[in-house]
Amino acid sequence: QVQLVESGGGLVQAGGSLRLSCAASGSGLSINAMGWYRQGPGKQRELVARITSSGTTKYADSVKGRFIISRDNAKNTVYLQMNSLKPDDTAVYFCNLRSLVYSEYWGQGTQVTVSS
Repeated sequence: QVQLVESGGGLVQAGGSLRLSCAASGSGLSINAMGWYRQGPGKQRELVARITSSGTTKYADSVKGRFIISRDNAKNTVYLQMNSLKPDDTAVYFCNLRSLVYSEYWGQGTQVTVSS
């Protein structure tokens, strides 16, 4: 089984920064891509950022220039550096892993709250 362990969520003021981490583990682990999704109250889940095994990144338009996704392949860990946070960024952030055979795995989610 693949396990995703998230950390780094919390409460910050607008304009502040936060870094989320997601560590993947499990037998036969293979990674095509890892990324972050978020879901705010009354909203659908949306892709925030994704990074492939080759290093290609993709960002939601709403976070471009503010968020940076990175990875540590040796640790099977993906990070999301969130800068210039806004109240609209308040959401539960979910780590996602896509395997080489395109199976999808999800973390339990970590709450990010940005106060004004």
